[in-house]
Amino acid sequence: MRLYRISVVAMLCYSAVAHAQTQQRLNIDAATVFLSGAELTSSTKLNLVKGENEILFTNVAGDVNSQSLTVKASGGVVVESATFQNNYLAAEVLSPRAKELKDSIELLKENKEVIANKVKVINEQLTVLKDNTKVGGANSGLSVAELTKMLDLISLRMEGYLTQKSKLEDQQKKTDERIVKLTKQLDEEQKRDYQPGGQLLVKFYAKEAITTAISIDYIVPHAGWTPTYDIMADDANSPVKLYYKANIYQNSGVKWNNIRLSLSTGNPNEGVNTPTMNPWYLAFYTPNVYSRAAGDAAPMVAYKKATMEKDMSAELSATQGTSMNDYVSVDNSGINTTFDIDLPYTIPSDGQQHLVAVKKYDVPATYRYFAVPKLDKDAFLQANITNWEDLNLLPGQTNIFYEGTYVGQGYMDVRNVKDTMTISLGRDKKIIVKREQDKKLRSVKTIGTNVRETFAYTITVRNTRKEKIDLTIQDQQPVSNDKDIVLEDKNTANAEYDEATGIMKWPLSLAPNETKTISFGYTVKYPKGKIITGLR
Repeated sequence: MRLYRISVVAMLCYSAVAHAQTQQRLNIDAATVFLSGAELTSSTKLNLVKGENEILFTNVAGDVNSQSLTVKASGGVVVESATFQNNYLAAEVLSPRAKELKDSIELLKENKEVIANKVKVINEQLTVLKDNTKVGGANSGLSVAELTKMLDLISLRMEGYLTQKSKLEDQQKKTDERIVKLTKQLDEEQKRDYQPGGQLLVKFYAKEAITTAISIDYIVPHAGWTPTYDIMADDANSPVKLYYKANIYQNSGVKWNNIRLSLSTGNPNEGVNTPTMNPWYLAFYTPNVYSRAAGDAAPMVAYKKATMEKDMSAELSATQGTSMNDYVSVDNSGINTTFDIDLPYTIPSDGQQHLVAVKKYDVPATYRYFAVPKLDKDAFLQANITNWEDLNLLPGQTNIFYEGTYVGQGYMDVRNVKDTMTISLGRDKKIIVKREQDKKLRSVKTIGTNVRETFAYTITVRNTRKEKIDLTIQDQQPVSNDKDIVLEDKNTANAEYDEATGIMKWPLSLAPNETKTISFGYTVKYPKGKIITGLR
């Protein structure tokens, strides 16, 4: 197998197709999907004649990064040139969805025409019946009984025709309404950034007639993937089950049909050059100086000097199911992590997100409940995970399940996590938390020129679960940034207290059906006649 890397220029001229001797469809075998963009690998076999062969390959993506093209040919075949082509001269390029809508509209219009013809026939029949009514009335040779019988027959038929006409007109109305709706959908679909497929014209040279294996790689921009996670916990004692999934999209202009997928955390669009830092020069600012003796010359000189310094500074600054684990292998030996999925997948070129299972992890976790009753009356179950760096996680949406029930959505931001990752598993209504102000200890007193306000609170916690739990309660005391506002008589109830933030934490352990109470308070002293914002 010989490898030729070819620098190609995308050609808008479609006339080159006329010179292609052979047309060959490529099979898309694999796709490495980056966070933005994808690398496609295609292959086929060719029967080449001796000498130069010009092959037009189809089933090629559109809007290809031409610099990324790699063509491989076996058997000593030489790749002379390669040119990507997009068929911009086609009368109309539609996405699969747009084509489906357009076909539906055309079919409805045909049905509408059939209905219109039926209505026309009925109108003709009604005209004939009306004419027969006039003839029968003018023919005095008919007896009264015969005339009555004929009129009844005409009336019956006319009634039937009118009923048919009414039904057909109703069908016409519904068909028109359906056409209007589909036309609006078609207009919206055509506004989307649909990417048509392309072609690749390659010239090969063979020393002799040969069957050669061809492999073609290139990168397309209209594709990518985003991570998403299903996080499940059966109870507060079991490991967390983390299902790593990917929402893959592609609008390359070709369908990825039963291909091998690899997901990479890399992004080829970011570039590979390392940044270079240049000197950062500081200079004194020189204001314009006006001199009466020099007339207008002094300000002009000062202006030119300032302008020159500004230009120099600008010039300097311008220089800066069955477990997916059986089918997925993880390669993080390089700079980026790659998930190789052995199961074949089909991803249509529709720009829509398609969910793909990537990996499943059983992660050891420690559990605790956490409550901030000042802000929310419920207790939240949290799972704490260490060594999460080994999971190759990216920031992404999470779907939380606890005890077999869907809890809600969250977000995993691994960029701001340190040693321990904390995942919220939602509210637990079986942990009852209540925060109340103690009105007996609440007081407002004026002593001299100062006002002393005393606040007191009681937090009551009850565990109604059948097992022991660990619960952390968080509350706070105010912090003063003004020397005239003084916090006194702080009662933190033996909390873990942060003087800088005023945050208090109480780690509690509660047995089944156990109730615990926390009482805390503080006094605020400030000058009489002043109002403190945020105190209540």
